[in-house]
Amino acid sequence: MKIVVCVKHVPDATAQRRFDADHTVDRAGVDGLLSELDEYAVEEALQIAAAHDGEVVVLTVGPDQAADAARKSLQMGADSAVHVVDEQLHGSDAIATSLVLAEAVRKIGDYDIVVCGMASTDGAMGVVPAMLAERLGVPQVTFAAEVSVDSGSVTARRDADLATETIEASMPLVLSVTDQINEPRYPSFKGIMGAKKKPVQTWSLADLGVDADQVGLAAAWSVVHSVAARPPRSQGVVVTDDGAGGRQLADYLAEQKFI
Repeated sequence: MKIVVCVKHVPDATAQRRFDADHTVDRAGVDGLLSELDEYAVEEALQIAAAHDGEVVVLTVGPDQAADAARKSLQMGADSAVHVVDEQLHGSDAIATSLVLAEAVRKIGDYDIVVCGMASTDGAMGVVPAMLAERLGVPQVTFAAEVSVDSGSVTARRDADLATETIEASMPLVLSVTDQINEPRYPSFKGIMGAKKKPVQTWSLADLGVDADQVGLAAAWSVVHSVAARPPRSQGVVVTDDGAGGRQLADYLAEQKFI
């Protein structure tokens, strides 16, 4: 069984994040790391591979720094990695990203399951797995909180607000998992050292046969016209209760259109 895991290198949420002049996220001037939600995808892929004698290939798309996300995944236990890097990818939206991922998955070939996190921690859109499944022409089993794999099919439990759903589909398919599905492992010293010897392939858009006009900022379906820093938090309103505190509080809530 071959499992491909799509992972993303994202800016550290605890760092001071900024935008570049073209209104894209500054990914070079801030520390980055493997998206936390993708760690659950890597862990689930490793568990499935261990139970079904499979291999795990990590796939990431992004600038040079994105190799760190692939490296962390290899340290966790993945067998190999593919890094799609090309300057013309800068500014790509979810639609372009799904195109590049789909072509890379096809080039990897002979896959049974493509595993994704439920969303990236920087964009938090959660649409790429569905787009990827559509481009590959395979079923999607998304937002899984529990997964079982047996006899060429995948069964997943999806927890919604008002109900729990059970979804089953035959392989090959695209699977996305939530942060409830497992507890990602920490890379061991052995895993860290072993990752240095694992194969990492670097592909460009030309290697995938993707036209540069289909990706990048110019091809994005949405345009950011301006960005501004969040204003500093101001001091709250203090109400001194002299017997009319309740009325003052109600008047304030009404003024702010909360009631």
